[in-house]
Amino acid sequence: MLSSVLSLVVLLSATGAAAVERVEHDYYKYHPMPEITDWMAQVEKDHPDVVTVVEYGQTYEKRTISLLKIGLNTGEEKKAIWMDCGIHAREWIAPAFCQYFVRQILQAHKTDPKMQEMLKNLDFYVTPVLNMDGYIYTWKDNGTRLWRKNRSPGPSGCNCTGVDLNRNFNATWGTIGVSFDCCSNIYCGRQAASEPEAQAVTYFVGSRKEAFLCFLTIHSYGQLLLLPYGHPNFTASNYNELMEVGLGAADAIRRVHGMNYTVGTSPAVLYPNSGSSRDWARMLGIPFSYTFELRDKGTFGFELPEDQIQPACEEAYSGALHIITYAHDKTFSGAVATAAATLWTMLLAVGVTGNTLM
Repeated sequence: MLSSVLSLVVLLSATGAAAVERVEHDYYKYHPMPEITDWMAQVEKDHPDVVTVVEYGQTYEKRTISLLKIGLNTGEEKKAIWMDCGIHAREWIAPAFCQYFVRQILQAHKTDPKMQEMLKNLDFYVTPVLNMDGYIYTWKDNGTRLWRKNRSPGPSGCNCTGVDLNRNFNATWGTIGVSFDCCSNIYCGRQAASEPEAQAVTYFVGSRKEAFLCFLTIHSYGQLLLLPYGHPNFTASNYNELMEVGLGAADAIRRVHGMNYTVGTSPAVLYPNSGSSRDWARMLGIPFSYTFELRDKGTFGFELPEDQIQPACEEAYSGALHIITYAHDKTFSGAVATAAATLWTMLLAVGVTGNTLM
């Protein structure tokens, strides 16, 4: 009898271990939307001190758009970093990267003093899948795998569905690199920010625009780091700095697996376009705004094999971290220097000399 009980305990233990193993999130495979949603809830549960799930909009098909807010609660207003993935439904490597990025910063903050400092000073807002309707549609069957747009219906008289969300933002909207043909993959919609997904980002980021230092939107493919602006007639006021930081990020990427990323504006290295979230963020006043176009350069295109998820994410993480760290250090080192200069000015005003301070 005792041996039977012990055998049952061993069997139940093994079954339990197997169950735990089955639900463990695999960061090196592509996940359908329900699994990503479950993962977000689990991350919040596992890291209640630094992670909160925030709902901030709805898709056309009434799905709730959520992000992970990651940062230490200091009780003060904090600066922020934005990252969204999956604005184009078929670019599956992008949501995979957002999940990987979240895991990495949560692991790093346990032991890395620099990440601890950044999570104290910054809140990270990460949307793993912005275009949820489109992403779910790409999982429907093989015939839908390369769907790009959202799933809103076309205008009256049009039998086609969807708007290219990355042509729908209010940034020189509808002027170049778009189509007004509702059946086109680059259909920009009936007006700027006509789509609920674009509206959600516009409101969430726009309502706290002073907080954001960095806006990163993750796409594929092409191995590019694109900076504002997509319209060739406009140049970002901090273009030289954006290029310098972007080139530093490309160097960081190259050091991981030797992959080369090209840095520049979209008209210079890809094609001109208008209505992108990247351009909108820079026009809003967010200083560091970039589009990442992840692996590869066309061999697999939008159907990057799962065995490339890990190296693609490792290198992109290095590049993103370079940009984020630069934005953080510029802001907070500058704040310390400004405070010191202000104190020195006050001391001089009341007659305290350098010798006195020493």
